[in-house]
Amino acid sequence: MARKSAVPPSYYGEPHKFDPTFRGPVHKRGCTDVLCCVIFVIVILGYIALGAVAWMHGDPRKVVYPTDSYGQFCGQQGTPNANKAILFYFNILHCANPAVLINLQCPTTQLCVSKCPDRFATYLDMQYNYSRNRSYWEYYRQFCKPGFDNPKKSVAQVLRDEDCPSMLVPSRPFLQRCFPDFITRNGTLTVANKTDFKDGLGKTRSVVDLRDAANGVTAMQQGTKSGIASLLDAKEVGTKIFEDYASSWYWILIGLVITMVISLLFILLLRFTAGVLLWCVIFGVIAAVGYGIWHCYWEYVTLRGKPNADVTISDIGFQTDFRVYLQLSQTWLIFMISLAVIEAVIIMMLIFLRRRVRIAIALLKEGSKAVSYIMSTLFYPIITFLLLALCIAYWAVTAIFLASSGDAVYKVMSTQPNCKYTNITCNPETFSQSNVSQVCPGSQCTFAFYGGESVYHRYIFVLQLCNLLVFLWLVNFIIALGQCTLAGAFASYYWALKKPADIPACPLAASFSRALRYHTGSLAFGALILSIVQFFRIVLEYLDHKLKGAHNAFVRFLLCCMKCCFWCLERFIKFMNRNAYIMIAIYGKNFCASARDAFFLLMRNVVRVAVLDKVTDFLLFLGKLLISGSVGVLAFFFFTRKIPVIQEEVPSLNYYWVPLLTVIFGSYLVAHGFFNVYAMCVDTLFLCFCEDLERNDGSASKPYYMPAGLHKILKRSDQPAKKYSGS
Repeated sequence: MARKSAVPPSYYGEPHKFDPTFRGPVHKRGCTDVLCCVIFVIVILGYIALGAVAWMHGDPRKVVYPTDSYGQFCGQQGTPNANKAILFYFNILHCANPAVLINLQCPTTQLCVSKCPDRFATYLDMQYNYSRNRSYWEYYRQFCKPGFDNPKKSVAQVLRDEDCPSMLVPSRPFLQRCFPDFITRNGTLTVANKTDFKDGLGKTRSVVDLRDAANGVTAMQQGTKSGIASLLDAKEVGTKIFEDYASSWYWILIGLVITMVISLLFILLLRFTAGVLLWCVIFGVIAAVGYGIWHCYWEYVTLRGKPNADVTISDIGFQTDFRVYLQLSQTWLIFMISLAVIEAVIIMMLIFLRRRVRIAIALLKEGSKAVSYIMSTLFYPIITFLLLALCIAYWAVTAIFLASSGDAVYKVMSTQPNCKYTNITCNPETFSQSNVSQVCPGSQCTFAFYGGESVYHRYIFVLQLCNLLVFLWLVNFIIALGQCTLAGAFASYYWALKKPADIPACPLAASFSRALRYHTGSLAFGALILSIVQFFRIVLEYLDHKLKGAHNAFVRFLLCCMKCCFWCLERFIKFMNRNAYIMIAIYGKNFCASARDAFFLLMRNVVRVAVLDKVTDFLLFLGKLLISGSVGVLAFFFFTRKIPVIQEEVPSLNYYWVPLLTVIFGSYLVAHGFFNVYAMCVDTLFLCFCEDLERNDGSASKPYYMPAGLHKILKRSDQPAKKYSGS
């Protein structure tokens, strides 16, 4: 006795009935989700106003140039500091004070200079040698306040008035600031081959004190606790990477063009040899991964018997030369295990899903026909890319202007820990007339940061959050517009009874105009839901980053669970939005109705959706992997000078992996852009196919719109499921 289905058909909505007037995307439609459209337009106008206000109050120079104690920019053209682009600290030892991290400013006079000091010197030594050689003063005075020219002034008065620094330390510029020139020799930290120095106040200090002070400044500038030595190394690596990009950008661009040509040829070949090509891709990936496993095993066995090859990756730490890791047996063991797991997953999927693979190949073949008839869809991602680039640029510029908004705020800085005026706002013009310097000797009224007391300045952080949320909304709207446009074009192809004769003219342009004219509100509604979830995910990631050092295990566990839940929710909303946009493109209903119809249609075909959708995604992923991997192998042989014909054309590089990884990653993005159009085509055809089965029965009066070959494969694959459900 056949087993009846536990869920009645009406639970997921009634199947669509035959409609002789239905011929694909509805042309007579009205505007949907008008309220959301109005809100979206108002938000865009408000976003433009926010950018204008930020532009009026902000000043990017505050981000680009360092600022001295008087609020003047270092290195800005048209100012007295035009040739003084580096910030110099009178006494960097004061920067080890905890006030650096509290007040975000080092409690010492800061001056713009043209170059950093290159020797140890003190004001006392300068006065002692001045009578014999005036050149000592000429060198020292360039690090004193402008206009000060009294080398005979007593040391106590000079230091009290902050006319000159008490000492000079050999330094080099970093982040446009003078930092001690640290060098480690035989495990000992030195500056100019010295481990100690005179601080100009009669004390001998260790170079370690300088390092702690420099770390305080870099922590203030970077918002981290990373040391000056590591930052200097990072700068050196960054410089070399920039040089590599400057010398190899031309070849990187050629690699991306090659990827574009290969991707286009791949999609065109699918039109005629979909089955053969996809099976070749599958077995090609299996063979490539298998060869990788064998090669990793051979390298592992070869290195296992060599001395120093058994050192672990954690022992050597981070190395800028990746070839160091290739000399370790552990590296090849990790590669071998990873590739073995990937190979096992691919083979197991092919064994258990071989029937669905055949269906997916048939659907991909039909998709290739649709793409070949509407070739303009392959170039629509260029429009999406340009719109996204515009949004990203506007968001970045607005964020910079918001961050640099405000006027110069001056604070009382004192080296005395018990000064009651410390961190009090002051006016540098009237500070000398106040009694602060008498109560707290040596205190200074120095520049602290840019800000203000107005409503605008108090809510800059909130405005930055609004900037981020609207940016996410616009990005998701642009993506939604592209998906709805492509869905309408491919639906026009599917519901054409005689292909290609019945395909309407300019289906892509017609679909784009329908989506923008009638459904801006619906697309904005779906994009807003997704943007809110993504916004909360970003906030959770920020909180998790800030709480990395926390020892509260429960809070960390709760954050991890929330991040996982929001990730799953984001994936589900993306899936539902994608299918809702397809239904909007076809029927022209509002977002909620389209999402409901799409969900019910998918649930009525849940067996096909659960397997077929992921199989097609898997096959397309293999295609992207094969294309980017092939271009990556070609780039590897090129940049490592293993192609004799063009060996002389290879640029000289510091790290060959810089252009190599750029080509691989860029190739994957280019291939993803082409295959994303293809994936949207397959999803649209799949939903249309499900509706076709419900509307028609294949008779002369109700013919199927799908090809006979595709229907034959799908019908044969559905027979066990129908028998099981008692149909």
